[in-house]
Amino acid sequence: MDKVVHFEIPVDDLERAKAFYASVFGWGVQTLPEMDYTTAMTTAVDETTQMPLEPGAINGGLMRRSDTTPAPVITIQVDAIDEALKRIEAEGGGTVQPRTEIPGMGAFAYFTDSEGNVVGLWETL
Repeated sequence: MDKVVHFEIPVDDLERAKAFYASVFGWGVQTLPEMDYTTAMTTAVDETTQMPLEPGAINGGLMRRSDTTPAPVITIQVDAIDEALKRIEAEGGGTVQPRTEIPGMGAFAYFTDSEGNVVGLWETL
């Protein structure tokens, strides 16, 4: 069974959103300029694997709102993104963004489900 492992919240004003989530929920937010992405740490992680220490807990990120990601996105970890996208398309979903590698970490993709929701996929290297 593939699990939800990450979330992304689209934002229009990154500094305002960072201040909001840090203040309201106590999240650690750190911008990675080279990726144009901000991590949202909701729970402690193992320093080596970067995986949450608490079972069932997930971390996420803040990203710039776009036409393809106008609403929050949950991300599901799969063994192979390309294979998952084939199954998704066979069941009435579609590819929004194909498999995209993040060097040294893994790969991600976005798809639409049968209801038109945009959902993410994650493949660990």
